[in-house]
Amino acid sequence: MNRLTSDLETIADKIRSEFSAKDAAREKALRLCRESIRYSSNAIRAVHRQEYAQAEAQLASVRSFLDEANQALADYGDLLHGGFVHNAEKEFVEGRATLALIIGKALPGPDELGVGYAAYLNGLGEAVGELRRYLLDSMRGGNPPRGEELLSAMDDIYGILVTMDFPDAMTIGLRRTTDVVRGILEKTRGDLTLALGQRELQRQIESLEKKSL
Repeated sequence: MNRLTSDLETIADKIRSEFSAKDAAREKALRLCRESIRYSSNAIRAVHRQEYAQAEAQLASVRSFLDEANQALADYGDLLHGGFVHNAEKEFVEGRATLALIIGKALPGPDELGVGYAAYLNGLGEAVGELRRYLLDSMRGGNPPRGEELLSAMDDIYGILVTMDFPDAMTIGLRRTTDVVRGILEKTRGDLTLALGQRELQRQIESLEKKSL
């Protein structure tokens, strides 16, 4: 074996070792991020069932998964800032924001949640869809509690998202998320206005019927 061949084999062994370690870290983080997304979805379903303690437990597990994924990728910044970590963080934010807004708690910020800013903003945008679902379910039951308060929260979120006029490479799809939020907000405002108008009309009819008796 000549010197060049020997040197190349040494270099190749080092590269293979690095790639193997990086691939193992990536596979571990991918698995943890998939679990994070699954648990976040379960948490949101629990919120809609009003199982708030269950939702908290699911989201606590998500935080642990994300911490472990971040630790696995600590030496691989390109993977740490890759799409699968962003998506997992975004779903976590959606779950946390949905729970907080529906039960009337303070909205946690990105630093408190330990997530990237782009993931946070996109997660907030997706939470708006969950708030619409909650309001529609309430209206079907004939009782839209805190309807105007939650609609105001949706409006506030949109008001922040629309100011984030930065390149898509930085905000990771936020412009599209903002467009979706605007459509959801407009439809929800119309639905809530109609539902409240119908409730008021029903109240007036019932009042007139009582007076005529």
